[in-house]
Amino acid sequence: MPEMFMGLPLRDRRALLEGAAATLRRSAFLLEKDVWVVWALQALFDAPFGTALVFKGGTSLSKAHQVITRFSEDVDVTRDIRTLIPELASGEDPIPASGSQARKWRKIVEDRLASWVREEVAATLEGALARDGASATLELGADRVAIRFEPVTGGGGYVRPEILLEFGGRATGEPAEPHLVRCDLAPFAQGVVLPEARPRVMTAERTFWEKATAVHAWCLKGEANGERLSRHWYDLVALDGAGVAARALADRSLGTRVARHKQAFFEMKDAAGEVVEYARAIAGGLQLVPQGPLRTAVADDYQRMVGEGMLPEDAPRFEALLAGCADLECRANTPNGE
Repeated sequence: MPEMFMGLPLRDRRALLEGAAATLRRSAFLLEKDVWVVWALQALFDAPFGTALVFKGGTSLSKAHQVITRFSEDVDVTRDIRTLIPELASGEDPIPASGSQARKWRKIVEDRLASWVREEVAATLEGALARDGASATLELGADRVAIRFEPVTGGGGYVRPEILLEFGGRATGEPAEPHLVRCDLAPFAQGVVLPEARPRVMTAERTFWEKATAVHAWCLKGEANGERLSRHWYDLVALDGAGVAARALADRSLGTRVARHKQAFFEMKDAAGEVVEYARAIAGGLQLVPQGPLRTAVADDYQRMVGEGMLPEDAPRFEALLAGCADLECRANTPNGE
């Protein structure tokens, strides 16, 4: 009878990972972390609440859509806002009618999301760990869970032995569609049961607009939020190369939906203290090329990604990456997107 990967003796897991790493010319630690990414997706989307979730972000682009080739380590999930605040949010694309309503929606969403993560998500993950004989610890936040595992193949530094699950609850996640997600280790693990998931996944075109508007706001502000910021610029160029950007630019109505949502729920200010108007970005004012200290920070982070093997061997040099962003920016700001 096949054995679960998580329950294999340490030496057998190490041998399997190192053998696959030699063939794929990838880090065994990244392959191991990828198994945990898929395990987390399986646990979440097999749960009773899984039908209300949508998988999104960079990891969805690599694991589900397979349109980027960088290693993506965090799991971004949206819980449909209509299931969190059904008394307020309804219809195809619920948006609060005013700033005061937006603040009210955000507060209720934050409270209910935190309760859901603390009570239901944590219990689901603990149950899945026990079921699969897997060893990890959970650290809970208001809108996130860190799954910390003990790697059998080393690791640490820039890429940590943890899976960060980040949850949102301010959108529907639509448009979305189901995708099969498998571990990169799967072709090398005959006779071993690996996790496998079939989440509903945000379309790559919406993810393009989500990332493009985020990068736009950071460029206007002159700084980016959080760590590992260069991945967003890399993803935009990769999405362009895969043809996703062209399809997204041809669908300005989708871009407008993203802009309206961000204006209501994710207000940001530029370097001068003025509120970023996302609608202007969609209508020909998109900025994707960082300048000054932000450019330096993105460049430094990009070199760390390269050094940790998170990008393919043929990844563009940083200057070429920014040239790709400049070209994409130019096409985005022309009427026909060409």
